[in-house]
Amino acid sequence: MALAWRGRCYGASDVPLSRQGRADAIALAAVLAERRPDWVVHSGLARTRILAERIARACGCPVAEDRGWRERDFGSWEGQRWTAIYRATGNAMDGMIDAPDRFRPGGGETTFDLADRVALARLRLPDGRGIVVTHGGPIAALIGRDRGAPAADWPALVPPCGGSVVMPGEWRARQDSNLRPQA
Repeated sequence: MALAWRGRCYGASDVPLSRQGRADAIALAAVLAERRPDWVVHSGLARTRILAERIARACGCPVAEDRGWRERDFGSWEGQRWTAIYRATGNAMDGMIDAPDRFRPGGGETTFDLADRVALARLRLPDGRGIVVTHGGPIAALIGRDRGAPAADWPALVPPCGGSVVMPGEWRARQDSNLRPQA
């Protein structure tokens, strides 16, 4: 991410990659293209689109955008420094873990809203072997739900920046029974 965004909340914001981020995307694309995917899907944000397009170009497969794979929407917190958010709200951000069904950081998405959105995006994936280029929050939410882990355990499931998670083939194909009923 661009240096100006370090230490800031930028979940759903379309933050540009730094020069180093672009170089890392080139190197990572070559490694991921070796998996020979049939398709690549990304969140639509520049920090995923750049990598996804490079992977698709390297292996000659189609690439598509699905906004369901975007990072959490932090509402009015987007773009603010985390230290400023903490000064203004104290421990309120703990609500993402303590009240995952109710707390909306900055008026954005609850933790369970994020998980529901990404679970639906998973069901839209095409058949075949693919790569989803997404963000840490969506990955942690899906793995956490699949494992039946409480939301308090999900932050530990966020892979490192530039990391990857290999999911079994049946992961995408099965119906997701963990979706909350809509009121």
